[in-house]
Amino acid sequence: MWRVFFTSAVVAVVVRSAMNWCDSGKCGHFGAGGFIIWDISGGQEDYSYQELLPVAIIGVIGGLLGALFNQLTLYITKWRRTYLHKKGKRVQIFEACLISLITSTVSFVLPLLRKCSPCPELETNSGIQCPHPPGTDGNFVNFYCSKDNEYNDLATIFFNSQDDAIRNLFSAKTFHEYSAQSLITFLVMFYSLAVVTFGTAVPAGQFVPGIMIGSTYGRLVGMSVVKFYKKLNVDEGTYALLGAASFLGGSMRMTVSLCVIMVEITNNLQLLPLIMLVLLISKAVGDFFNEGLYEEQARLKGIPLLDSRPKQVMRNMNAKDACKNQKVVCLPRVSRVVDIVSVLQSNKHNGFPIVERGQNGESLVIGLILRSHLLVLLQSKVDFQNTPFPCGPGILNRHNFSDFVKPASSKGKSIDDIHLTDEELGLYLDLAPFLNPSPYIVPEDMSLAKVYNLFRQLGLRHIFVVPRPSRVVGLITRKDLLLEEDGNTATTELQSTSVRSILSTSCKLSFSLLRRNAQN
Repeated sequence: MWRVFFTSAVVAVVVRSAMNWCDSGKCGHFGAGGFIIWDISGGQEDYSYQELLPVAIIGVIGGLLGALFNQLTLYITKWRRTYLHKKGKRVQIFEACLISLITSTVSFVLPLLRKCSPCPELETNSGIQCPHPPGTDGNFVNFYCSKDNEYNDLATIFFNSQDDAIRNLFSAKTFHEYSAQSLITFLVMFYSLAVVTFGTAVPAGQFVPGIMIGSTYGRLVGMSVVKFYKKLNVDEGTYALLGAASFLGGSMRMTVSLCVIMVEITNNLQLLPLIMLVLLISKAVGDFFNEGLYEEQARLKGIPLLDSRPKQVMRNMNAKDACKNQKVVCLPRVSRVVDIVSVLQSNKHNGFPIVERGQNGESLVIGLILRSHLLVLLQSKVDFQNTPFPCGPGILNRHNFSDFVKPASSKGKSIDDIHLTDEELGLYLDLAPFLNPSPYIVPEDMSLAKVYNLFRQLGLRHIFVVPRPSRVVGLITRKDLLLEEDGNTATTELQSTSVRSILSTSCKLSFSLLRRNAQN
């Protein structure tokens, strides 16, 4: 969290320092910059109850289109993983180039098929020019128009950066800038290309394209509302904003974070109730058909993403039921190197229990060791020994803490990258100094719902299931975890230590008094 906060602070400083330079128009297609990307604070200031029905309709449309988008991208991603990705990276690069060529061709040809429209009458203080000079971004783009006072509404969306196109769709006081035919054409084309492009070998996200799709059909609904409610102060850009929020809610299924993001990037707090309404409706409609976009993709990639709450059936199951069909792969404390290599090659587990023979011959768990730590030990080879006996103290001095840290820029080490000779495979390795001696442990009859919550709240990857313990060593409360200092760090102790000593003394006195009374 502090890393995110620090990077956000750096971004804020850099953007603030570059805003003055970008205001002069030297940033090109990146626009003027700033923290408020699509400022619509000068648009519609109020709304009436009669607008709740079209707002609800926008939410339903967003849920339907969002659920359809998730399902189509899921099918196409499965097809890519089954056929294209197995043919190598050249096929992926060719696919990205082909989609780029199709997108460029369609974006150039479709505006040519659209007739130009005469410039509407604009307010003198609106700051909007029609037609816009060629080679610059903004409203009312002149694209192969025969007259100087005409513009191409479809080119206004296509021949702009996505930020400027969204700003045009959100813009207030630009009635009749777009025709319904142009918006429908752009919606069908952009929606189809977004479905095909998502999942290609291109570092691109879905947030801004989702805003583009939603703002397009939101503007369509706004045009219908303007024609139907002629006496209301309705702005088409307001419904474009609500459409963008509805599609993101219907596709990504986020509510609170999306609501905050949409308010921040538009600088319009008065539309917060309407944004909340469309997000709730679109999420409810989308949840009726499938899960969110990222949940579907995570499940397809095999990522064990847990929901916020356990399933109802888990309340009737215990921890033993979840692991009864699994074979636990354990390693002895002093293991042969060849056995460790065999376990790592035959299993994909991230951690392994370490066991040791007890006095009665029973195998007792003494800790957990991670797969990455085993790879570090095998690669370093400094801890190999000839005898199958536990090593003495001081072995940890051979390693630094940084040796066991996973690099952030790669996937870490692999067992295939480690090469050992036959002589080294016959040696032994004591794992006790490198394991976690106190992993999380639950009894076998604990409710599976509680185990689920432990994984969610503590961010666990492993948990041991053991038989029900028969002996209680102690009981810890919150007060036991509070420190009590008297100015000397050497005498710092838990608050419960002094309390328990007093309670222990009082209990002994009470017991002695009871025994005297019994003797008398």
